Amino acid sequence: MIVLAATPIGNLGDASRRLVETLSNASVVAAEDTRTAIHLMRALGIENRPRLIALHEHNERAKASEVVELARDEDVVVLTDAGMPAISDPGFPLVEAAAAAGVTVTALPGPSAVLTALAVSGLPTDRFSFEGFPTRKAGERRRLFASLAGEQRTMVFFESPHRLADTLADMAAGFGEDRRAVVCRELTKLHEEVRRDSLAALAAWAADGVRGEICVVVEGSTGALDVTSIEDGVRLVLERVAAGSRMKEAAAAVADATGLSKRDLYEGALAAR
Repeated sequence: MIVLAATPIGNLGDASRRLVETLSNASVVAAEDTRTAIHLMRALGIENRPRLIALHEHNERAKASEVVELARDEDVVVLTDAGMPAISDPGFPLVEAAAAAGVTVTALPGPSAVLTALAVSGLPTDRFSFEGFPTRKAGERRRLFASLAGEQRTMVFFESPHRLADTLADMAAGFGEDRRAVVCRELTKLHEEVRRDSLAALAAWAADGVRGEICVVVEGSTGALDVTSIEDGVRLVLERVAAGSRMKEAAAAVADATGLSKRDLYEGALAAR
C-alpha cells in the first residue's frame, strides 16, 4: 500500500509514535526531498536506511505510475518536507493514480499547518475553506480575492514571506480593509507568532518585512452588505473591477453579499463604464 505520513511542521516533538515506527520498518520511502527525509530520520533516532525515491512537484506525475506499481508488492511511505502529503504538497497525483489502479492508500495523521493556524486564529472554525497559495500574478490575485469576497466560511491561505505584504494589501482591497484576519508565523517553532488585526493593519505591519513560514486566516463574509439600491451596488461592482476583478465575477460577488440582482448589477455596471 501507499502510506501518506504526516511529519512535524516545525517542532520535532510533534512526530507521532506511529511515524517513528513506520519509518523504522520502511523499506521504501518516496520523499519530496530525500536529504530532508534523511535528516528527519536521523533527528528522530531512526537507524533504518530505506530505499529513497525523490517524488516532488517537478516529477511526481511522471513517477506516479512507477511508485504505484512498486506499492503493489510492498509498502511505500510518502513524506513531504512538513505536514501532510497531498495538502498543498506533492502527493495528490500519486493518490489519484493509486485509486485508479486499485492500490490501497492510507495515512498516518499528524501535524497540519492548515488546521493549526485555523485552531489558534480565534476566527470561526465550524466551516472553513483552504485556498492554498494565492497566485503570484498581482492581477489574477486581486481577481481571486474579489471573487471570494462573499465567501462566508473562514478562509486559510499559505503565503511566502516576501509576498505577504502585497497579498494582504490585495486582500484588504478585495475583502474590505476592516475584515478580520490572522497571520500565523513559524507555527510550533521557537519564534511562533500569531498576529490578529484588520487586513489593513496587517498589511501595514507586513510592509516592514516578515520572515518565516506563513499562514493567513481570513474571516468569512459576515452577511449581506447594507446596500439596498442598484446604484450603490453598481458602485461596489465598479470598485471591484477597478481593483482587477472581472465584471461578471464582481457582479456575482456583490449580488451574493447584498441580495441584489446579479443581472441588474452587471448591466448597470456596463452602462456606467
